[in-house]
Amino acid sequence: QVQLVESGGGLVQAGASLRLSCAASGLTFSYYSLAWFRQTPGKEREFVATISRGGGTTPYADSVKGRFVISRDNDRKMVYLQMHNLKPEDTAVYYCAAKRTISSVVPGRNVGDYDYWGQGTQVTVSS
Repeated sequence: QVQLVESGGGLVQAGASLRLSCAASGLTFSYYSLAWFRQTPGKEREFVATISRGGGTTPYADSVKGRFVISRDNDRKMVYLQMHNLKPEDTAVYYCAAKRTISSVVPGRNVGDYDYWGQGTQVTVSS
């Protein structure tokens, strides 16, 4: 049974940094691309970043490019999202997602491109 468990969310002021973590179990972690999405009430879940199996490919949403960094530790079965210079518009529930992929190929930026999801962690950025 695949499980993804996010942690690290919280309430921070604008300009602060925060690191989210996602612990995976029940899968051969190195076979999977991992991603972060986020969602606010009344809006669709939106892509934030994804990382290929080996970590060499890391596309980002334009809204976070240059501020967020996705990384992974295949030995620990962890994926991270380091967030810098947070803005109030970054406030959302952040979700970890996984998709089995081939080599350095990464999935698309749609919710339907991923097979497994975590329960989410809330990030709130105050102005």
